[in-house]
Amino acid sequence: MIRVTRKYRFSASHRLHSAGLSANENAELYGKCNHPYGHGHNYEIEVSARGPVEDRSGRVLDPRILNRLVEEQVVQPFNCKNLNVDSAAFEDVVPTTENLAREIYRRLAVKWTSVFPGPWPVLEKIRIAETPRNIFEVSEYGKS
Repeated sequence: MIRVTRKYRFSASHRLHSAGLSANENAELYGKCNHPYGHGHNYEIEVSARGPVEDRSGRVLDPRILNRLVEEQVVQPFNCKNLNVDSAAFEDVVPTTENLAREIYRRLAVKWTSVFPGPWPVLEKIRIAETPRNIFEVSEYGKS
């Protein structure tokens, strides 16, 4: 098996604020990330897939297909957006980077078999860097 990882970038803003908490509780829990006007990040994501090397192509996957999928499901919906306001995925969910990673994985997983039919490649994980110090990974989210 070979793992293939491709990097992508997008910029988005968010405010960490839970409707179920008081203003003081939100300020205490999220600190400066609870600023009323939000703040932004230049996110870097890595999408990893694994599978055998195909004899015909010598590759695990066609990177053009993966690029189109990530552009459609991740970059276009999130780039230059306020996650709190512009994304239905975060209407009732705090747009932490943990939740953003789960949403990205979910979006790719839902469409994966339609663009990569057959048993291979398999979506292995999503890695998202919010800052150089804050990096989050999710793999096989929602599977038992």
